[in-house]
Amino acid sequence: MTNGYLRVAAASPLHKICNTAYNMAKIKEVAEVLNARGVELAVFPELSVTGYSCGDLLHNFTLLDAARKALDELAEWSRGVDMDIVVGVPIAESGAVYNCAALIRKGDVAIVKKTYLPAYNEFYEKRWFQSASPDAEPAVFESHGARIAIEICEDLWAPIPPSSHLAMRGAEVILNLSASNDLIGKHRYLVDLIRQQSARCLCGYVYASAGWGESTTDTVFLPKTIIAESGALLVENDRYDYATDNFVIADLDIEALRRDRIHNTTFADCARRSGDEPLSAMPMTGGEFDPDVLPEYRTINPTPFIPGNADDMEARCREITAIQECGLATRLDTVGSNRIVVGVSGGLDSTLALLVAVRTVKRRGDDPAMVTAVTMPGFGTTGRTYANAMAMMKALGVTIREISIVKAVEQHFADIGHDAANHDVTYENSQARERTQILMDVANQEGAIVLGTGDLSELALGWATYNGDQMSMYGINAGVPKTLVKYLVEWYAMDTDDVALAAVLNDIVATPISPELIPADEQGNITQKTEDLVGPYELHDFFLYYMLRYGFEPRRVYLMARKAFAGLYEDDVILKWMKVFYKRFFQQQFKRSCMPDGPKVGSVSLSPRGDWRMPSDASAKLWLSDLEY
Repeated sequence: MTNGYLRVAAASPLHKICNTAYNMAKIKEVAEVLNARGVELAVFPELSVTGYSCGDLLHNFTLLDAARKALDELAEWSRGVDMDIVVGVPIAESGAVYNCAALIRKGDVAIVKKTYLPAYNEFYEKRWFQSASPDAEPAVFESHGARIAIEICEDLWAPIPPSSHLAMRGAEVILNLSASNDLIGKHRYLVDLIRQQSARCLCGYVYASAGWGESTTDTVFLPKTIIAESGALLVENDRYDYATDNFVIADLDIEALRRDRIHNTTFADCARRSGDEPLSAMPMTGGEFDPDVLPEYRTINPTPFIPGNADDMEARCREITAIQECGLATRLDTVGSNRIVVGVSGGLDSTLALLVAVRTVKRRGDDPAMVTAVTMPGFGTTGRTYANAMAMMKALGVTIREISIVKAVEQHFADIGHDAANHDVTYENSQARERTQILMDVANQEGAIVLGTGDLSELALGWATYNGDQMSMYGINAGVPKTLVKYLVEWYAMDTDDVALAAVLNDIVATPISPELIPADEQGNITQKTEDLVGPYELHDFFLYYMLRYGFEPRRVYLMARKAFAGLYEDDVILKWMKVFYKRFFQQQFKRSCMPDGPKVGSVSLSPRGDWRMPSDASAKLWLSDLEY
């Protein structure tokens, strides 16, 4: 294991029933390929040495002896490779035959017996095998720095699979050797079962099932090789490509699994209650760190807040908007108001806030005019954002108010003795605070609440004016990162039947992100681009996700970012903005410590009342020094 990743494989080679020589040759052939690709742990199907469908021949000494000799041959072969191998084999012992998994490492062999033997429908295993003793100690092994355990086929389908106890005993990777025949609808159920078990056990799950050589008489077997991790399907083979040696490879994130287990206190509580406490402690980090080794067999999503599947994204968008609407509706009921005030700039965040506000009042049976949208042109407001804001407000049917901040801010500069030609932080924040004052006072006039527009990414970076746009009665976007805000606005554009509104929303998405606090250029274009100042939001959202969701070390997040953004950003650019992220994240906690309420929509949240409790004066030195290697 390097950099916290364990490279695993599930393989289903071509094989022949009862032909141990052929089967062993194919196992070694595929194992050689896997070993050459750096696989550290590989699992082959149930009874892969002999074949599963041997029937009464499993009580024939000729077959049993051949199986034992083949196992010895594989053990001897294993001395020359670094990969651990798990194969299925029948073993005669103490007057009985057992359906076993053999873990082979450098010539040593450890045996695990199958617990549950199916004896229904097309299965007759109790005719040939005895099950593992109920008193047997759960076997947890170590492989390349990770804890692993084994269950066999039917064990997974039991109400309480052995893997549940094995995981609580410390196993981080479960290997399943299977010979599961194919029926209509069974495969989908199987994949869901594997995903759910990996989620419930907070583990990696590596599944290998026998292929077409197993088909005989009335049963047909398609090869199935599947790897899941903590509820996510990492990779599976094409089971319809059944005439080849099927295998899949993945880099399991052991470090992420370890973090989830210590963070999810229910996991440890359940282990204690069931008497399955881990055998011994394992380190949090995953093996040696090598900055030159990227996880080759793992896809790292550069936008972890956004699902890659379009159908999943559609469902995600509807769910997020429902959460936002429900939270806002509850707040309105609590304060006894049906009116909302939103500051609208023509940018992404205020657009999303306004869209949610309108949908909420309409769902409550009120007129969109109950939402007052206030546009407040200032020194940096451009024609593009102003026009988009006005067009959107008209299309949505809200009450529109336009209040320029120019004269008020100029008076404020005169009052405090600030030179308006000096475009410093005072120049910028005076505008943000004036806008907040206007919104608060308009809300008082109308008996409304001010709906905050700042998003999760801005909270992480502290990209908000303290006692300015940081303040509201409800921060509707507080749980939504910038990359997801953009996607949600695009989704609203696709979801609406209003062609004009969709065009405006799409142009807002295409507009550079800016607070527009610095005057435009001579052509009226935005000069102050947020991502030029603090860095690309897609990078910051990536850093934020892996820091908060998994607690990874900065150097590991950097390694992952290099993989995820290969071809998009140079390594030195990633490192530059990563250092900016950690500096700002630590320096700006005081703003988050007093942030308004807002709906949590995902696994990453910065609410000081909910998910994130951090001292406002914590030092970033440890995190920054981790990047100096």
